[in-house]
Amino acid sequence: MALSEIDHGRGARTSRLAGLAGRLASRLAAWRHDDSDRSVAQRSAGSAFLIRVASAGIVFVTQILLARWMGRFEFGIYVSVWAWASVLGPLAALGIAHAAQRFIPEYRLGGDLDGLRGFLSGSRWLCFGLGAGAGALVAAAVLVSDLVPPAFVVPFLVCAAILPVFTLSMMQDGIARSFDWVNLALVPLFVVQPVMILAVMGGLKLFDGPMDAVAALVTAGVAMWLVTLAQTLLLGRRLAGAVPPGRRRHDLRHWLAVSLPVFVVDGFFLLLFYVDILVLQLYVDPREVAIYYAASKTLSLVHFISFAVGAAVAHRFSTYHVTGEREKLEGFIADAVRWTFWPTLAFGLLLIVLGKPILMLFGPGFEAGYPLIAIIMIGLIARGAVGPAERLLNMTGQQRLCAVVYAVALATNLTLCVVLIPRQGIFGAAWATAGAVVVESLLLFLVVKRRLGLHAFVWQPRRRG
Repeated sequence: MALSEIDHGRGARTSRLAGLAGRLASRLAAWRHDDSDRSVAQRSAGSAFLIRVASAGIVFVTQILLARWMGRFEFGIYVSVWAWASVLGPLAALGIAHAAQRFIPEYRLGGDLDGLRGFLSGSRWLCFGLGAGAGALVAAAVLVSDLVPPAFVVPFLVCAAILPVFTLSMMQDGIARSFDWVNLALVPLFVVQPVMILAVMGGLKLFDGPMDAVAALVTAGVAMWLVTLAQTLLLGRRLAGAVPPGRRRHDLRHWLAVSLPVFVVDGFFLLLFYVDILVLQLYVDPREVAIYYAASKTLSLVHFISFAVGAAVAHRFSTYHVTGEREKLEGFIADAVRWTFWPTLAFGLLLIVLGKPILMLFGPGFEAGYPLIAIIMIGLIARGAVGPAERLLNMTGQQRLCAVVYAVALATNLTLCVVLIPRQGIFGAAWATAGAVVVESLLLFLVVKRRLGLHAFVWQPRRRG
């Protein structure tokens, strides 16, 4: 073949590749500037997922280093107490934080600026006060009760001091996401805070400071206070530009009437998510809890997929329901399920392959938790197959039914934990969690189908005609 023909062929291929790159760039630019609900939700879900992936990486590295620096016993105490903070902090908000994605669209669509301004300010003060009350109850229970082991007393008192700002951060997260300010909602708590923890604990290690559960919890608490205060200032500036000043109306009774069923759902969901670790503390020592935590943390990236999609689409469900746009709602739930399931499956399989070497990074003995990854993954795949079905129920006025679903799933999980953990230890906890999540997913699918007439499952039925 002549050199000229070879050069011509190369030039043609280069031209085709350049044209393809140009078309992709044009489509990407068009998608980035598309203000349709679907594109905005996709961008929000993508941003939330990327932030949580970055957070997962930072937190994962932090947990590995803490496990190595602190040892399994102190690390087990740390993760046990933080599990309680992660349950009590969101619960103290009484459902108002998650209900923000329902109230804010309703106020905005109805042109009720007085109600909107009242909710944006009053809900945050209310949640801070509720968190402070929860912290006071925890501190009193720890100081009065003889059931708390001595090694856990000071860590739980630190936990009590964290709860007010933890609850406030949940409220501000819900407000920011309702305005599609995903970065403001997630970056402070999920990126900045773990970086601060890593930096401070690394400094303590470098200068031979204390490396125990108390030091880690104090560091985490101070970091949360600082980042949440910074988030408060930034959110105030954003809201000042988005909502004109004026009178405020605080519909406290209405907020609680709508939010309390959501609170019940949140309670069941959080307990369903953490009940394995909470019950494990009753039967095994902190070293075993640390192994179980490391295995479940390895699957954290899979959890964040569902979180990212749900965070992006929940207020869209509310909007379409309020405006009666049935076809948009049907298409949107189908998209949301696909966005949840396929990444869940892909990442889950990847983590099953790489699970053992990942667990070995935590230190000697942690590889014993490798079989737990495959067991827990069964439940996560089932949950991904129905997407953000619980968000759909909550945003369409079906909070009570959603609460019933989680009540049944929680009862299943708790029963299985009590039966299996004494016999199988951490493996019993894994089977209990997987079984409960499968039950939860099946019930969510059935309730959405029968009550809303929507098909919340990854495989859609064929349309007739």
